[in-house]
Amino acid sequence: QVTLVESGGGLVHPGGSLRLSCAASGRTFSNYAMGWFRQAPGKEREFVAAISRTGIITYYTDSVKGRFTISRDNAKNTVYLQMNSLKPEDTAVYYCAADALGKGGAYSSRGRDYDYWGQGTQVTVSS
Repeated sequence: QVTLVESGGGLVHPGGSLRLSCAASGRTFSNYAMGWFRQAPGKEREFVAAISRTGIITYYTDSVKGRFTISRDNAKNTVYLQMNSLKPEDTAVYYCAADALGKGGAYSSRGRDYDYWGQGTQVTVSS
C-alpha cells in the first residue's frame, strides 16, 4: 500500500511559477517510478510528467516541455513538479501517481500503469 499526498497548488498569474510536492508513504519509495497527471474541468485526465526510480530518466508531455521539471528526493520520499511560465491552460487538478508494481517499466505516460493516486491539488492560472 502506498499513500500519496500532494501539496503546493494555488492561484497564480500567467507567467508565474508553482512547485508541487507529493509525499509518499508505505512501500520503499525508491522502488517505483512516479508520475504527475492533471485534469481540467470537463476534460479527461492527461499525463504531464514521469520520472524513473532513480530520477535519472524524466519524460514530459509536449505542452509542458521547457516549462515544467519533475524531480524526486528518495531520501525524503517526495516527488516534485516545478512549474514555470504558467499559462491559463495549465489550470487543472494535479495528481501524483505511483507505479508500485513496475507495470510501466522505467517510466510511463499511461494512467493505467499507475497503481496509487493522490487526492489532487488545484492549480489555477488566471489574471
